[in-house]
Amino acid sequence: MPAARPVSTRRNTTFFSRNKLVIMPLVFIAPALAMFSLFVIWPILQSISLSFTEWQGIGPKKWVGLSNYRYLFSDPVFWTSLVNNIYWLVLFLLAPVFGLLVALFLNQTVFGIRLVKSLFFFPFVVSQIVVGLVFAWFYDPAFGLLATILEPFGIEFPPILADEDWATFGIIVAGLWPQTAYCMILYLTGLNSVNPEMIEAARLDGAKGWRLLVKIVLPQLRAATFIALVVTVIGALRSFDLVAVMTEGGPYNSSNVLAYYMYDNAIFRYRMGYASAIATVLFMIMNVYIIWFLLRLWKNEKGAR
Repeated sequence: MPAARPVSTRRNTTFFSRNKLVIMPLVFIAPALAMFSLFVIWPILQSISLSFTEWQGIGPKKWVGLSNYRYLFSDPVFWTSLVNNIYWLVLFLLAPVFGLLVALFLNQTVFGIRLVKSLFFFPFVVSQIVVGLVFAWFYDPAFGLLATILEPFGIEFPPILADEDWATFGIIVAGLWPQTAYCMILYLTGLNSVNPEMIEAARLDGAKGWRLLVKIVLPQLRAATFIALVVTVIGALRSFDLVAVMTEGGPYNSSNVLAYYMYDNAIFRYRMGYASAIATVLFMIMNVYIIWFLLRLWKNEKGAR
């Protein structure tokens, strides 16, 4: 008898079936990407285009090319604001260090430690506006807490926020308070994942104190340290709230930062084009760090595979 002819099975070869591993992720990402483009990408592009114009917020825009940028780099207040941002960036890096020390102190099982933890958590949940008002009263040379404490000793507390040389550093100290609390939370979370067996083995080998911290604990806190540095640097570059509440950039623009100088030009001086130029420069400075962060994150993800 003749052999039976094989039945051919017709496979579904539609475009969707061939590319569903590419199409489906795009379908799920599309809504978030649309919102991100509408509320982030589009305003950024508008701000950059506005920096090449002269505009008061109403009426027609006048194209001026690079005039805003030429004036920007000859503006002494801009350079003061940029230097102050560098001060913020350098001194804010103390927050991860202080946060680690506080986390190590709180990572103990002793009576009442939960109450102490709640006191250290307090700055993290308080608004930056409240922090600014509290420290403005704290620095008050007439009725502030420091002046009241030093008065019996005959020591006159200087008006920090009214001093051109010290106003910026007084605000930075106020900003370090909640930032340290945030870094502390990151390190407390990281300490919960530290391998206790490695610590016990290191102690049996004679490691203790500083050596135990550097050789055993800190390498296991690398992820928490990385996130703490990223958040701290971005927070330093976009500092605005405390400056607005405590000094409004004064005295004589000595405590100005780029974010507040941009706000001042846009809202109070009606120089939208010039404010957009300041925002563009700040955006480019932040992009340097953001690109480094994304490259580092991509390398870590690639190495983990």
